Amino acid sequence: MLNKVMVIGRLGKDPELRYAQNGAPIASMRIATDESYTDRDGNKVDRVEWHTVVVFQRMAENCANYLSKGSLVFVEGSLQTRKWQDQNGQDRYSTEIKALRVQFLDRRDNANGSAPPRPQQPKQSDQVPDDDLGPAFPSEASGMNDVPF
Repeated sequence: MLNKVMVIGRLGKDPELRYAQNGAPIASMRIATDESYTDRDGNKVDRVEWHTVVVFQRMAENCANYLSKGSLVFVEGSLQTRKWQDQNGQDRYSTEIKALRVQFLDRRDNANGSAPPRPQQPKQSDQVPDDDLGPAFPSEASGMNDVPF
C-alpha cells in the first residue's frame, strides 16, 4: 500500500506551534494549492484547495521560526484522519497531511529572514517594475496548467 502526498503551496497564516505533554514540538499549518480550468461555457475557473499540515520535532520549530503567511513550501508526507468529539459530543473527523519533509521555497539570504540587499541599479532598459511580484500560485510559475492529471 502507498500513502504519499506531495503539495506545493502558500501558507494561509503563520504556523501555530504547540508542545505535546512530553515536550515534543508540533506545528500546524494551512496551505493553499490552486487549480484552474476552463468550464463548458469557456469561462476560466480558479479553485483553491486548503490543506492542514502537521509537522513534528525540530522541523516543527523550524517551520514556526522561518515560515509566515504567504511563504511558499513543498510538503511531502502522508494522509492521516483523526477522530475527535466536538462540544456537543458529536464525532468529527479531520484529514491532514502528516509531514515527513518540508522544504522552504522562498529565497531568504539573511539570517533574520529579510531579502538580500538590492544590487546596483541597472540601466533603465533593464529595469523590471517593483510591482511585478511574480505569480500568486506555484502552477502559474511552472506552466502546469496543461498537465493532464
